Amino acid sequence: MPRVAVVTGGTAGIGLATAQLFAARGWSVAVIARDETRLRQAEKLLTAHGRPVLAISADVADAEAVDAAAAQIEAELGPIQAWVNNAMSTVVSPADQISPEEYRRVTETTYLSQVYGTLAALRHMKPRNRGAIIQVSSGLGIRAAPLQAAYCGAKFAVSGFTDALRCELIHDRVAVSLSVVYLPAVNTPQFGWSRTRTGRGQYAPDPVFDPRLCAEAILYAVEHPQREVWVGRTSLMMAAAQAIAPGLADRKAASMWDAQLEDTEKPDRTGNLFKPAPGEAAVDGRFSSRTRTSRHEFWTSRERDLLVAGMAGAALLGLASAAALAPRRLLRRL
Repeated sequence: MPRVAVVTGGTAGIGLATAQLFAARGWSVAVIARDETRLRQAEKLLTAHGRPVLAISADVADAEAVDAAAAQIEAELGPIQAWVNNAMSTVVSPADQISPEEYRRVTETTYLSQVYGTLAALRHMKPRNRGAIIQVSSGLGIRAAPLQAAYCGAKFAVSGFTDALRCELIHDRVAVSLSVVYLPAVNTPQFGWSRTRTGRGQYAPDPVFDPRLCAEAILYAVEHPQREVWVGRTSLMMAAAQAIAPGLADRKAASMWDAQLEDTEKPDRTGNLFKPAPGEAAVDGRFSSRTRTSRHEFWTSRERDLLVAGMAGAALLGLASAAALAPRRLLRRL
């Protein structure tokens, strides 16, 4: 049977890179996004790989529309084996200058879209007892940053929802994998589409990574299920800093205020929060000259667990050795 993958927000940036990688590896691909023009462009790019493609116009913040899209994909392409929740939006602004309406919309598009996508996928995967669901998150979903309160809150919520659901699947012995992929700063068009309220444009702080690296990590998590994946050294360092020294991490994040903003003043943008922003179906943003080209810089929770187990084993061995030597030392003193 054909392997079928679904990617939300699949017409640009990481979503398009992921859809292209699935298609290049022989998967049939469905992409869900709002903008009809970019959908048609993405459809053409994906069809070039020779596999069936379905491009569906839907707002991922609409649960009924997401359910309808899943049903259409099952009917036209076949059983969904992988669902990638990638769609998002943000408002770059001090927290107290973001309106309740804007908080609600970021939450709908960045958090609830992943809930709705996950539930739609589960309705089809659970009876078959197989499938992989990938939540595309961010280092900012582990270690929050200034000017991103709405986005960080939504990404933190994704992790809580996913962990709770994973426990339920384990309890019910459902063999559908859930993975969260944490991303660093990535060279995507999103930096030109976000809503801003700082008088300056949004900027990607170094190091900036290639969307295709993120796609490789996502596909790896589908084919080799992982609880978590950290892409780029930045996301790994953010996770470590938050776990070891959160107060110090607060101060470090505070110092990154200006690193997220362009140097020159620019009019604030309405961005793509409530309707699509104009632009082509493109993987790369405007930071290509600073982008790291690695395709392998990601780490999994399995590697972390092995490292922790190794460290614990070494510590226990050290304690055992010390205990064995202690009586001899006491005897020598006597």
